[in-house]
Amino acid sequence: MLWSLIKIVLFIAIVAGLTLLAGNLMQTDGSVVVSIANVEFTLGPLQLAIALLLLLFAVWLILKIIGLLVAFVRFLNGDETAMSRYFDRHRERKGFEALADGMLALAAGEGKEAMAKARKAEKYLHRPDLTNLISAQGAEIAGDDRKAIEAYKALLADDRTRFVGVRGLMKQKLAEGDTDTALKLAEKAFALKPKHAETQDILLQLQAGHADWSGARRTLGAKLKTGTLPRDVHKRRDAVLALSEARDVLDDGKSIEAREAAIEANRLSPDLIPAAVMAARGYIANNQEKYAARVLKKAWAVQPHPDLAAAFAEIRPDETPSERIRRFTTLTRIKPDHPETRMLLAELNIADENFPAARRALGDLATADPTARSVTIMAAIERGEGADDAVVRGWLTRALSVSRGPQWVCDNCHTIHSNWTPVCDACGAFDTLSWTVPKSGEVAMPASTGMLPLIVGRAADEESKAVQTVPAEPVDAEIVTADETPSPVPEDTPDPVVDTRSQAPDAPNRNA
Repeated sequence: MLWSLIKIVLFIAIVAGLTLLAGNLMQTDGSVVVSIANVEFTLGPLQLAIALLLLLFAVWLILKIIGLLVAFVRFLNGDETAMSRYFDRHRERKGFEALADGMLALAAGEGKEAMAKARKAEKYLHRPDLTNLISAQGAEIAGDDRKAIEAYKALLADDRTRFVGVRGLMKQKLAEGDTDTALKLAEKAFALKPKHAETQDILLQLQAGHADWSGARRTLGAKLKTGTLPRDVHKRRDAVLALSEARDVLDDGKSIEAREAAIEANRLSPDLIPAAVMAARGYIANNQEKYAARVLKKAWAVQPHPDLAAAFAEIRPDETPSERIRRFTTLTRIKPDHPETRMLLAELNIADENFPAARRALGDLATADPTARSVTIMAAIERGEGADDAVVRGWLTRALSVSRGPQWVCDNCHTIHSNWTPVCDACGAFDTLSWTVPKSGEVAMPASTGMLPLIVGRAADEESKAVQTVPAEPVDAEIVTADETPSPVPEDTPDPVVDTRSQAPDAPNRNA
């Protein structure tokens, strides 16, 4: 509005100036004599100004005629589009100006303005390969999905813009949550441009989300060949996909194929904990205990993990607690100071009813770096050594407010998972689960929680004074943590490896 007003004011000022100039010229005395071929012309000031304007117009017209003659000569020489280009030059100039304005509008985030400029450019240029693209992106910015889809579909008609159209439709389907159609479009886009990095990533994520592990491995191989994925990352992710294939095969009941796939996954990435566990169990099923132990010890050297210890126990399920302690020495001496090793040794000694040794193995872990699991182990030790119930309950109460320890956490969205999966259940990211302590690992509890051990102790004392009965019945064979996770005690330990990890449904495990 302001610019229109400025243009009107400028126009009026120019007309007024020219009128004033013409009036001054008419009142000016004197004349100009022009001699052409012995013919003299006497011109007044105003007549001279008009003559100069006519001369400029004549020069412009001559140049235009010369350009037309040149185009005609080119046409006669075989250039069939010479004449049309001459007459369309002005239209092209206006069309490209509109096209440039549309691109600037896109950069500024003005979707509707970009769409209007694209329509104007199409009117002059007749280049749908350019104008439809601007229209589609402008419609996306403006939130008009219907027009965006129409524009992307129009791009499919041209070989030069087919990939852009397929990619745009794929992103529209992803935004709508239609992953089935998005997967088909991603496969088509990948076929058109197999080296396009973004398409590779989207296709890989969609294939993993649809459990198409073999297809995902092919896409991963293409990323390696095109140089969009480092070799070490490819090796790790290929192992993840191989492990996922093995799980699917195991679900189908093909145990031999599953065993081979798990062993391949472990070979590709020995530090992948789920792959090591599955490969070890495959060796155990094939009576190859030595290979199973070697696989588990190699993974333990990279990252000690409870699942590795559980699989190591499965190698000799019928051994006594004392025998198990001796056999586990080959595993626990690898990283003796790691918290997982110390808790494992404490659990093994609890199973063997050697509570002083369990206390020595645990050390100050329950106080210096407490977790729900280490605190629960300490409660089991206290009960095994005959400590007062108030002490045991105090340790169990503390488990309410301490960290749950390492769990499987998504590096992308920080969601906690109960078990390792190749794809995050929350954000759909591929191979992002790590065994680590989550940022939200500390449970926020009221300040009065610190009084619970004292309150529990007082209640126990009052009850004993009031009842005045004989000593209580023998201690139960099971300790239950505050989050209702069972924790074995020395009196009843069917499995020599005691798992006192606190893994409530609302606080799952994590990754390496």
